[in-house]
Amino acid sequence: MIVITTPTGRIGRQVLDHVLDATDGRTPVRVIARDPGRLTPGVRERAEVFQGSHADPDVLGAACAGADRVFWLVPPAPGAGSVEGHFRDFSLPLCEVIGRQGVERVVAVSTVGRGVAKNAGQVSASLAMDDRIAATGVHYRAVCPPFLMENLLGQAEALRSSGESSMPLTVDRVLRTCATGDIAATAARLLLDGSWTGRADVPVVGPDDLTPEGMARVVSDVLGRAVRVRRITPEDYRAGALRFGASEAMAQGLADMAAAMDEQGFYGPTEPSTPDTAPTGFRQWCETVLRPAVLS
Repeated sequence: MIVITTPTGRIGRQVLDHVLDATDGRTPVRVIARDPGRLTPGVRERAEVFQGSHADPDVLGAACAGADRVFWLVPPAPGAGSVEGHFRDFSLPLCEVIGRQGVERVVAVSTVGRGVAKNAGQVSASLAMDDRIAATGVHYRAVCPPFLMENLLGQAEALRSSGESSMPLTVDRVLRTCATGDIAATAARLLLDGSWTGRADVPVVGPDDLTPEGMARVVSDVLGRAVRVRRITPEDYRAGALRFGASEAMAQGLADMAAAMDEQGFYGPTEPSTPDTAPTGFRQWCETVLRPAVLS
């Protein structure tokens, strides 16, 4: 039995679709959803639904009863009081369930940067989560992307109105990227494969060698209009997060993450592309995902 968290999220929804299509009812699938009404009728017909948060030990324990595989993703929580506390509050109930109920394999979404990233806000908290879960002895795979292409969807309105995007990063330095579709496909493949054991990271790094300025040129070509990228400071990034309702702690975590990315380079050119797990190029993603979002 497979348990899938965040089934209505950008990544979890795609993982769920892959798993349901591949198993076609042969393997029971359960999902944990805060709002089951956001699940499609097809999903509700083919998966057993548990309503609530997977940070709730009772909900998680019930959903994992008899399950041997779990897809794990800690959802964003802009209002949380602590970055590390947010990740810890989600992962500790999972660790308890693993020890009590015998879950055999966990596939989680994490990040590249292990052994490199220091004081990096949400990146550091995610890497610490990996260590916490793996310490239970469960067979564990951390799917590790760099910068998500889908992060640019949050700037669709700015691209539409002013032709400008902003990043708290050096704009002429290579930034490795990945599409969420590749993350989901990789996670689903691991969930459906019962042969792997132990702990390992699975990098999911796209094929491009683009700087943010180079990405802006690609976006310009795809949209058919001039697009530019403006560098902002980590403090600007923090202030913007606060304006959009983030807590002080989460906004500072984002600023720390941006500063660490820029200074430590763990999303940079030294991270090799992984064509087997991340075949989607940035131009392809722009054509299929970003362009419709900007022009809608």
